Amino acid sequence: MSACRAALLLLLCYSITYSYASSLCNRELYAPLWKLRSDQVTILMSGFAERRLPLVRQIARSYSVSPIVHSIYILWGNTSTPWAHLNHTDLVSLGAPVYVVRQETMSLNDRFLPRPYIQTRAVLICDDDITIDVDELKFAFQMWKENDKRIVGFFPRSHEYQLQLKTWIYTIHPDRYSIMLTKLMILATEYLYQYTCAMPHGVKEYIDFNMNCEDIAMNFVVANSTNQGPLLVNGKPRDWGDTRNSINDLSSSALSAKKQHRKNRGDCITAFHQLWEGMPLRYSFGKAINSVEEQVFCEKHGSLLPCNDQSEV
Repeated sequence: MSACRAALLLLLCYSITYSYASSLCNRELYAPLWKLRSDQVTILMSGFAERRLPLVRQIARSYSVSPIVHSIYILWGNTSTPWAHLNHTDLVSLGAPVYVVRQETMSLNDRFLPRPYIQTRAVLICDDDITIDVDELKFAFQMWKENDKRIVGFFPRSHEYQLQLKTWIYTIHPDRYSIMLTKLMILATEYLYQYTCAMPHGVKEYIDFNMNCEDIAMNFVVANSTNQGPLLVNGKPRDWGDTRNSINDLSSSALSAKKQHRKNRGDCITAFHQLWEGMPLRYSFGKAINSVEEQVFCEKHGSLLPCNDQSEV
Protein backbone atom coordinates (compact mmCIF):
# COMPACT_ATOMS: atom_id res chain seq x y z
CA MET A 1 0.00 0.00 0.00
CA SER A 2 1.35 3.42 -0.96
CA ALA A 3 2.00 6.03 1.71
CA CYS A 4 -0.64 8.28 0.13
CA ARG A 5 -3.28 5.57 0.16
CA ALA A 6 -2.45 4.64 3.77
CA ALA A 7 -2.78 8.28 4.80
CA LEU A 8 -6.15 8.56 3.05
CA LEU A 9 -7.36 5.37 4.76
CA LEU A 10 -6.25 6.65 8.16
CA LEU A 11 -8.04 9.95 7.51
CA LEU A 12 -11.21 8.11 6.50
CA CYS A 13 -11.13 5.97 9.66
CA TYR A 14 -10.58 9.08 11.78
CA SER A 15 -13.49 10.83 10.05
CA ILE A 16 -15.84 7.92 10.71
CA THR A 17 -14.73 7.70 14.36
CA TYR A 18 -15.08 11.45 14.81
CA SER A 19 -18.54 11.44 13.24
CA TYR A 20 -19.65 8.54 15.47
CA ALA A 21 -18.31 10.24 18.61
CA SER A 22 -19.92 13.54 17.63
CA SER A 23 -23.33 11.91 17.35
CA LEU A 24 -22.91 10.24 20.74
CA CYS A 25 -22.10 13.61 22.28
CA ASN A 26 -25.34 15.22 21.17
CA ARG A 27 -26.99 16.09 24.50
CA GLU A 28 -30.44 16.02 22.90
CA LEU A 29 -30.17 12.24 22.62
CA TYR A 30 -30.35 11.80 26.37
CA ALA A 31 -33.04 12.49 28.93
CA PRO A 32 -32.41 15.46 31.24
CA LEU A 33 -31.46 14.69 34.82
CA TRP A 34 -34.87 15.59 36.21
CA LYS A 35 -36.49 12.91 34.07
CA LEU A 36 -34.21 10.11 35.29
CA ARG A 37 -35.36 7.83 38.10
CA SER A 38 -33.49 8.05 41.40
CA ASP A 39 -35.12 5.05 43.10
CA GLN A 40 -33.66 2.41 40.79
CA VAL A 41 -30.41 1.59 39.02
CA THR A 42 -29.62 0.37 35.51
CA ILE A 43 -27.15 -2.51 35.29
CA LEU A 44 -24.57 -2.53 32.49
CA MET A 45 -22.85 -5.92 32.52
CA SER A 46 -19.90 -6.44 30.19
CA GLY A 47 -19.64 -9.86 28.55
CA PHE A 48 -17.16 -11.36 26.12
CA ALA A 49 -16.34 -15.05 26.66
CA GLU A 50 -18.92 -17.44 25.21
CA ARG A 51 -18.00 -20.08 27.80
CA ARG A 52 -19.38 -17.74 30.46
CA LEU A 53 -22.83 -17.40 28.90
CA PRO A 54 -24.44 -19.80 31.42
CA LEU A 55 -22.96 -17.75 34.27
CA VAL A 56 -24.07 -14.50 32.60
CA ARG A 57 -27.64 -15.78 32.42
CA GLN A 58 -27.52 -16.85 36.06
CA ILE A 59 -26.15 -13.50 37.23
CA ALA A 60 -28.66 -11.50 35.17
CA ARG A 61 -31.50 -13.57 36.60
CA SER A 62 -30.29 -12.98 40.17
CA TYR A 63 -30.07 -9.22 39.59
CA SER A 64 -33.52 -9.07 38.01
CA VAL A 65 -35.26 -10.10 41.22
CA SER A 66 -34.15 -6.95 43.06
CA PRO A 67 -36.76 -4.16 43.21
CA ILE A 68 -34.03 -1.51 42.96
CA VAL A 69 -33.00 -2.77 39.50
CA HIS A 70 -34.76 -0.96 36.66
CA SER A 71 -33.27 -2.93 33.76
CA ILE A 72 -30.24 -5.04 32.86
CA TYR A 73 -28.20 -4.63 29.69
CA ILE A 74 -25.60 -7.23 28.81
CA LEU A 75 -23.03 -5.39 26.72
CA TRP A 76 -21.59 -8.15 24.56
CA GLY A 77 -18.14 -7.13 23.37
CA ASN A 78 -17.17 -10.21 21.36
CA THR A 79 -18.12 -9.15 17.85
CA SER A 80 -17.35 -12.62 16.46
CA THR A 81 -20.01 -14.37 18.56
CA PRO A 82 -22.88 -15.56 16.33
CA TRP A 83 -26.11 -13.82 17.27
CA ALA A 84 -27.79 -17.21 17.67
CA HIS A 85 -25.54 -17.93 20.64
CA LEU A 86 -26.91 -14.90 22.43
CA ASN A 87 -30.28 -16.55 22.78
CA HIS A 88 -32.80 -14.15 24.29
CA THR A 89 -35.14 -16.97 25.30
CA ASP A 90 -32.55 -18.20 27.83
CA LEU A 91 -32.37 -14.82 29.56
CA VAL A 92 -35.11 -15.54 32.08
CA SER A 93 -36.05 -12.52 34.16
CA LEU A 94 -37.64 -12.67 37.58
CA GLY A 95 -38.54 -8.98 37.52
CA ALA A 96 -36.44 -6.34 35.77
CA PRO A 97 -36.15 -6.83 31.98
CA VAL A 98 -32.88 -8.22 30.58
CA TYR A 99 -31.50 -7.17 27.19
CA VAL A 100 -28.44 -8.07 25.14
CA VAL A 101 -26.64 -5.21 23.41
CA ARG A 102 -24.15 -6.32 20.79
CA GLN A 103 -21.29 -3.82 20.85
CA GLU A 104 -20.19 -2.41 17.49
CA THR A 105 -16.50 -2.71 18.39
CA MET A 106 -14.35 -4.57 20.90
CA SER A 107 -13.04 -1.32 22.39
CA LEU A 108 -13.00 -1.33 26.19
CA ASN A 109 -14.16 2.29 26.01
CA ASP A 110 -17.53 1.11 24.71
CA ARG A 111 -18.59 -0.14 28.14
CA PHE A 112 -18.86 3.54 29.15
CA LEU A 113 -20.81 4.83 26.15
CA PRO A 114 -23.76 7.04 27.07
CA ARG A 115 -26.97 5.27 26.08
CA PRO A 116 -30.31 6.96 25.32
CA TYR A 117 -32.30 4.07 26.79
CA ILE A 118 -30.89 4.51 30.30
CA GLN A 119 -33.71 5.89 32.45
CA THR A 120 -32.01 6.08 35.85
CA ARG A 121 -29.64 8.55 37.49
CA ALA A 122 -27.27 5.75 38.46
CA VAL A 123 -25.73 2.84 36.60
CA LEU A 124 -24.15 -0.26 38.04
CA ILE A 125 -21.13 -1.27 36.00
CA CYS A 126 -20.10 -4.90 36.46
CA ASP A 127 -18.21 -7.77 34.88
CA ASP A 128 -19.80 -11.02 33.78
CA ASP A 129 -18.18 -13.07 36.54
CA ILE A 130 -19.26 -11.23 39.70
CA THR A 131 -22.14 -12.29 41.92
CA ILE A 132 -23.44 -10.39 44.91
CA ASP A 133 -26.18 -10.77 47.48
CA VAL A 134 -29.23 -8.62 46.70
CA ASP A 135 -29.18 -7.09 50.20
CA GLU A 136 -25.57 -5.99 49.71
CA LEU A 137 -26.55 -4.54 46.33
CA LYS A 138 -29.39 -2.62 47.98
CA PHE A 139 -27.05 -1.24 50.63
CA ALA A 140 -24.47 -0.19 48.04
CA PHE A 141 -27.16 1.67 46.10
CA GLN A 142 -28.30 3.42 49.27
CA MET A 143 -24.73 4.51 49.90
CA TRP A 144 -24.54 5.86 46.35
CA LYS A 145 -27.73 7.88 46.85
CA GLU A 146 -26.07 9.47 49.88
CA ASN A 147 -22.83 10.05 47.92
CA ASP A 148 -24.13 10.46 44.39
CA LYS A 149 -21.10 12.32 43.04
CA ARG A 150 -18.70 9.52 43.96
CA ILE A 151 -18.02 6.01 42.70
CA VAL A 152 -19.30 3.39 45.14
CA GLY A 153 -17.94 -0.14 44.90
CA PHE A 154 -16.46 -3.27 46.43
CA PHE A 155 -13.02 -3.71 44.84
CA PRO A 156 -10.57 -0.93 45.84
CA ARG A 157 -7.08 -0.28 44.57
CA SER A 158 -4.60 2.54 45.09
CA HIS A 159 -2.01 4.64 43.29
CA GLU A 160 1.34 5.57 44.76
CA TYR A 161 4.27 7.62 43.54
CA GLN A 162 7.76 6.14 43.39
CA LEU A 163 10.01 9.12 43.97
CA GLN A 164 13.24 7.42 42.89
CA LEU A 165 11.81 6.15 39.60
CA LYS A 166 9.56 9.21 39.14
CA THR A 167 6.64 7.06 38.15
CA TRP A 168 3.27 5.96 39.51
CA ILE A 169 2.53 2.43 40.63
CA TYR A 170 -0.73 0.52 40.94
CA THR A 171 -1.11 -1.25 44.25
CA ILE A 172 -3.30 -2.43 47.09
CA HIS A 173 -2.85 -0.39 50.26
CA PRO A 174 -4.13 -1.57 53.67
CA ASP A 175 -5.30 1.87 54.83
CA ARG A 176 -6.33 3.86 51.77
CA TYR A 177 -7.61 3.58 48.23
CA SER A 178 -8.16 5.87 45.26
CA ILE A 179 -9.44 3.57 42.51
CA MET A 180 -12.59 1.45 42.38
CA LEU A 181 -12.57 -1.42 39.93
CA THR A 182 -15.35 -1.94 37.42
CA LYS A 183 -15.78 -5.51 38.61
CA LEU A 184 -18.80 -3.98 40.37
CA MET A 185 -19.34 -0.30 41.01
CA ILE A 186 -22.15 2.27 41.00
CA LEU A 187 -21.79 5.77 39.62
CA ALA A 188 -23.85 8.59 38.16
CA THR A 189 -25.10 8.07 34.60
CA GLU A 190 -23.73 11.50 33.74
CA TYR A 191 -20.16 10.20 33.99
CA LEU A 192 -20.75 8.00 30.93
CA TYR A 193 -21.19 11.18 28.91
CA GLN A 194 -18.16 12.83 30.49
CA TYR A 195 -16.00 9.78 29.78
CA THR A 196 -17.02 9.62 26.13
CA CYS A 197 -17.22 13.31 25.33
CA ALA A 198 -15.02 15.27 27.73
CA MET A 199 -11.87 13.25 28.49
CA PRO A 200 -8.49 14.63 27.45
CA HIS A 201 -7.49 13.68 23.93
CA GLY A 202 -5.33 10.59 23.85
CA VAL A 203 -6.82 8.72 26.79
CA LYS A 204 -9.26 6.54 24.85
CA GLU A 205 -6.60 5.96 22.20
CA TYR A 206 -4.15 4.78 24.88
CA ILE A 207 -6.77 2.37 26.24
CA ASP A 208 -7.51 0.96 22.78
CA PHE A 209 -3.83 0.48 22.01
CA ASN A 210 -3.07 -1.28 25.31
CA MET A 211 -6.44 -3.00 25.78
CA ASN A 212 -6.37 -2.01 29.44
CA CYS A 213 -7.19 0.61 32.08
CA GLU A 214 -10.61 1.93 31.07
CA ASP A 215 -11.62 1.54 34.72
CA ILE A 216 -8.70 3.67 35.90
CA ALA A 217 -9.64 6.31 33.35
CA MET A 218 -13.21 6.44 34.70
CA ASN A 219 -11.82 6.98 38.20
CA PHE A 220 -9.77 9.87 36.78
CA VAL A 221 -12.95 11.32 35.21
CA VAL A 222 -14.95 11.20 38.44
CA ALA A 223 -12.15 12.43 40.70
CA ASN A 224 -11.40 15.26 38.28
CA SER A 225 -15.05 16.31 38.44
CA THR A 226 -15.56 15.99 42.19
CA ASN A 227 -12.11 16.29 43.81
CA GLN A 228 -13.18 13.26 45.87
CA GLY A 229 -12.11 9.65 46.08
CA PRO A 230 -14.41 6.64 45.71
CA LEU A 231 -16.38 4.99 48.52
CA LEU A 232 -15.75 1.39 49.53
CA VAL A 233 -18.75 -0.64 50.68
CA ASN A 234 -18.39 -3.63 52.94
CA GLY A 235 -19.59 -6.82 51.30
CA LYS A 236 -18.66 -10.26 50.04
CA PRO A 237 -19.19 -10.36 46.28
CA ARG A 238 -17.97 -13.55 44.60
CA ASP A 239 -15.42 -13.07 41.84
CA TRP A 240 -15.64 -16.18 39.66
CA GLY A 241 -12.81 -14.90 37.48
CA ASP A 242 -10.34 -14.57 40.36
CA THR A 243 -7.36 -16.87 39.88
CA ARG A 244 -7.72 -17.94 43.50
CA ASN A 245 -10.60 -20.07 42.28
CA SER A 246 -7.93 -22.14 40.53
CA ILE A 247 -5.40 -24.50 42.10
CA ASN A 248 -2.80 -23.04 39.72
CA ASP A 249 -2.93 -19.63 41.35
CA LEU A 250 0.47 -20.00 43.03
CA SER A 251 2.30 -21.15 39.92
CA SER A 252 5.31 -19.08 38.84
CA SER A 253 3.61 -18.12 35.57
CA ALA A 254 0.53 -16.84 37.41
CA LEU A 255 2.63 -14.79 39.82
CA SER A 256 4.67 -13.38 36.94
CA ALA A 257 1.49 -12.42 35.10
CA LYS A 258 0.20 -10.62 38.19
CA LYS A 259 3.45 -8.68 38.49
CA GLN A 260 3.32 -7.64 34.85
CA HIS A 261 -0.35 -6.72 35.20
CA ARG A 262 0.44 -4.33 38.04
CA LYS A 263 3.31 -2.79 36.08
CA ASN A 264 1.05 -2.23 33.08
CA ARG A 265 -1.55 -0.60 35.28
CA GLY A 266 1.08 1.64 36.83
CA ASP A 267 2.12 2.68 33.33
CA CYS A 268 -1.51 3.61 32.66
CA ILE A 269 -1.63 5.86 35.72
CA THR A 270 1.62 7.55 34.67
CA ALA A 271 0.31 8.10 31.14
CA PHE A 272 -3.04 9.44 32.34
CA HIS A 273 -1.26 11.78 34.75
CA GLN A 274 0.51 13.28 31.76
CA LEU A 275 -2.60 13.42 29.58
CA TRP A 276 -4.64 15.08 32.34
CA GLU A 277 -1.70 17.38 33.08
CA GLY A 278 -2.12 16.61 36.76
CA MET A 279 -3.18 13.94 39.22
CA PRO A 280 -6.91 14.14 40.01
CA LEU A 281 -7.09 10.85 41.94
CA ARG A 282 -7.89 11.36 45.62
CA TYR A 283 -7.45 8.95 48.51
CA SER A 284 -10.33 7.64 50.58
CA PHE A 285 -10.12 5.92 53.95
CA GLY A 286 -12.40 3.41 55.64
CA LYS A 287 -15.54 1.80 54.29
CA ALA A 288 -19.30 1.90 54.69
CA ILE A 289 -20.79 -1.01 56.61
CA ASN A 290 -24.43 -1.99 56.87
CA SER A 291 -24.51 -2.76 60.58
CA VAL A 292 -22.27 -3.27 63.57
CA GLU A 293 -22.94 -6.25 65.81
CA GLU A 294 -21.85 -5.84 69.39
CA GLN A 295 -19.62 -8.70 70.43
CA VAL A 296 -19.68 -9.63 74.12
CA PHE A 297 -16.82 -11.65 75.59
CA CYS A 298 -16.94 -13.91 78.66
CA GLU A 299 -14.23 -15.59 80.67
CA LYS A 300 -14.19 -19.33 80.08
CA HIS A 301 -11.52 -21.63 81.39
CA GLY A 302 -9.19 -18.69 81.95
CA SER A 303 -9.64 -17.29 78.43
CA LEU A 304 -11.83 -14.57 76.92
CA LEU A 305 -14.22 -16.05 74.33
CA PRO A 306 -17.41 -14.81 72.66
CA CYS A 307 -20.22 -15.46 75.15
CA ASN A 308 -22.19 -17.39 72.54
CA ASP A 309 -19.24 -19.66 71.82
CA GLN A 310 -20.00 -23.04 73.34
CA SER A 311 -16.70 -24.66 72.33
CA GLU A 312 -14.30 -26.04 74.90
CA VAL A 313 -10.76 -24.70 75.27
